[in-house]
Amino acid sequence: MTDTATRTSEDILDDLQAWLRDNWDPDLTVGEWWERLGTSGWAAPGWPVEWYGRGLSRDDTVKVQQAIAAHGALGAPGGLGLLLAGPTIVAHGTDEQKARYLRDIVTGQRAWCQLFSEPGAGSDLAGLQCRAVADGDEWIVNGQKVWTSAGHIADLGMLIARTDPDVPKHRGITYFALDMHQPGVDVRPLTEMTGRALFNEVFLTDAVATDDAILGGRNNGWAVANTTLANERAGLGAGGGHAAASAAVPGTVMGHLERRAGDFVSTPGRARGGASGGAGMFGATHKLLVELARGNGAIDDPSVRQDLMRLHTMNEIARFTNLRLKAAKAQGRAPGPEGNTAKLAMSQIVRLTRDLGLRILGPYATLHAYDDAGRGALHDATGNPFAPMVTEMALFSPAPSIYGGTDEIQRNIIGERVLGLPSEPRTDKDVPFKDTLRA
Repeated sequence: MTDTATRTSEDILDDLQAWLRDNWDPDLTVGEWWERLGTSGWAAPGWPVEWYGRGLSRDDTVKVQQAIAAHGALGAPGGLGLLLAGPTIVAHGTDEQKARYLRDIVTGQRAWCQLFSEPGAGSDLAGLQCRAVADGDEWIVNGQKVWTSAGHIADLGMLIARTDPDVPKHRGITYFALDMHQPGVDVRPLTEMTGRALFNEVFLTDAVATDDAILGGRNNGWAVANTTLANERAGLGAGGGHAAASAAVPGTVMGHLERRAGDFVSTPGRARGGASGGAGMFGATHKLLVELARGNGAIDDPSVRQDLMRLHTMNEIARFTNLRLKAAKAQGRAPGPEGNTAKLAMSQIVRLTRDLGLRILGPYATLHAYDDAGRGALHDATGNPFAPMVTEMALFSPAPSIYGGTDEIQRNIIGERVLGLPSEPRTDKDVPFKDTLRA
């Protein structure tokens, strides 16, 4: 790995192309390929050179991801390891923790989930009641978490738990890396109205976390969690680009590590520089809606054309916001308010996409399939393979305004921390957690 401080994007991508020509082999197992990709620094090129990265800007990191896909190679391990756990460990972990966890993240050996939200602590996350009680050099954890993405396939969890109820709620929280395969960890799927189960609830009963798995120090978990949340909002926000979309699933549960890497790769995409670095999924969805409108004649409706243009405009604004995030990271700054505005923009884009998609589909928008058999029958009945995509997106549309911090939370953060507006009254700000009123 060479110093990239004075190298251009073109130089970096030339190096990547040469490396891919020498190293990509579709007959390797997923685990073997991710070992090559991760230890070379190309799986997480934005990370520090000494910790399996190449010290690249976010802009160049996105270009690297696009170039790997365009070459026809399998991308970096997806999921919350690269997106959330890794950046948090890079920022707050000790050298021993970085050595223990980061290699398994970039090589896909371990998958992660996020154990933050609770039934009574969603928008008020600092009000969590999951307890971790010290027992020698171990901690005994009891409580419940909810809306845990990928909890059923995770090897490790990013857990925040209350370790000191005698101080105000923000000051008595500790951040742990938790073994998800131990006794006392019960993961149960939550079926959504789409028919899928992307989220889980997790019950912790005398689960064990170790002292050396604390990130950022005892009772300093709120600061560490905010690093995770900032990266989550930046990655989830409209226009965001991250490495959480590989077709193969990392970790020990799904069994993908032993399968052939080439089986998870589609036909190579556009050449280097041809892919959009901005709107990503949202841009692709906009194109789908345009094609659907052309196909069924809805494009002749002036209001549909106007809303398609409005959606395009919102996507472009989100792309520019993401460029601001990239510029900030290139200057060494942590994710800032742009992540909150990007998260708000995503909610707005999803709502407009939902309403516009249902209008374009017309009566077919009242039909939805909840399993593979139903999707096949619906396709046979309508002749439109894209209709289920639109209706599922519509049913899922309330979720983005909730997960990763509700729209109301994003507005509070922007108002208080960016605009300097008076904060909402907090009667429990300086009250020991054990003395606060709870349902």
